[in-house]
Amino acid sequence: MRILVAPDSFKGSLKSTEVASLVKKGLQRVDKGWLVVERPLADGGEGTVEVLVQGTGGKIIEKEVSAPRGEKVKAHIGVVSCSCGEVAVLEMAQVAGLTLLPPEERNPRFTTTYGVGELIKEAVNLGFRRIILGVGGSATNDGGMGALRALGVRFFDREGKELKGVGDDLLLVSSIDSQHLFKKPEEVELVIACDVKNPLYGEEGAAYVYGPQKGANPEEVEALDQGLRNYARLVREHTGIEIDHLPGAGAAGGIGAGLYAFWGAQFASGIQLIMDILHLEEEIKKADLVISGEGKIDKQSFYGKVVSGVEEKCRKWGKPLLLVGGKISEEAFSLWEERVLALFSIANGPITEEEAFQKAPFLLEHLAFNLGRVWKGGEIYA
Repeated sequence: MRILVAPDSFKGSLKSTEVASLVKKGLQRVDKGWLVVERPLADGGEGTVEVLVQGTGGKIIEKEVSAPRGEKVKAHIGVVSCSCGEVAVLEMAQVAGLTLLPPEERNPRFTTTYGVGELIKEAVNLGFRRIILGVGGSATNDGGMGALRALGVRFFDREGKELKGVGDDLLLVSSIDSQHLFKKPEEVELVIACDVKNPLYGEEGAAYVYGPQKGANPEEVEALDQGLRNYARLVREHTGIEIDHLPGAGAAGGIGAGLYAFWGAQFASGIQLIMDILHLEEEIKKADLVISGEGKIDKQSFYGKVVSGVEEKCRKWGKPLLLVGGKISEEAFSLWEERVLALFSIANGPITEEEAFQKAPFLLEHLAFNLGRVWKGGEIYA
């Protein structure tokens, strides 16, 4: 019996590596003879570097760069090997992530992606020719101005004052100077790992969709959206490149849009990139059963998330898939019932969210144990 465990993290509670380990532990309490293969996953957000380095036997290079409000933070460049050679993997959440800030300091008006630009420059200077930037979990909405400043682009207001490149500066910027841009070597490929298709601005854009969860109130969201419109116009005038409705431009406060216009960055599905590097499809083909999951399984899980990527491959190869989650919305059952064998929540009775977070390790291992017992029982009585 070969079981593949390929989960995302349970955000705020367990890393994907911890989820996979706990599920394996619960299953092997049922039958130590089962071969349980752990393949923790991510979609470009938190944990991406760890997942890829661990899954490929890669290594980590540590660098000190600027955090979202200007202080210094240590961030990792993951070095992984794939068919195209050595790849540098960067994780925006480590540099400009929401979890780097206490709740009272979270506001995309004042945060910057400057450190992301610094980390990209470090990767190029180390000689990497393919760089993957995972953009999930950001605290920013600066259109990539901060990152571009770190790469040599300068932004000015109407009075000629140079801007820092925070969210508020999107409305203030009046001119751009890119003559000192740290030019991307022709052989270098920068890939934005992103699974959302939101445009840069508008009701489905960066500010309106993601601004509130980063700490912006309704008035601030409106100002940030107007700022992104102003920024897009200036970028178009300066480069001749349209970023307004670029699919994925609205991810992570628009950083991909800025890097696309000035650095030729390309967008790719985060979960597909990660599954390819980890050869997940090959593991799914060999498995008798696949278990995946995430902290909250809902309608969004169906679109570009880890579980949707795993489900697609399981459906392709006719493999049974079990999904486990900390919380499962009602709509998830109707969306997923035709696509998976079953969905399970770790909650074993009435429980608060705080209790679920605290007890998640025990509850998850216990659920895996019970799932294993049921599966083994089916084998016995088949």
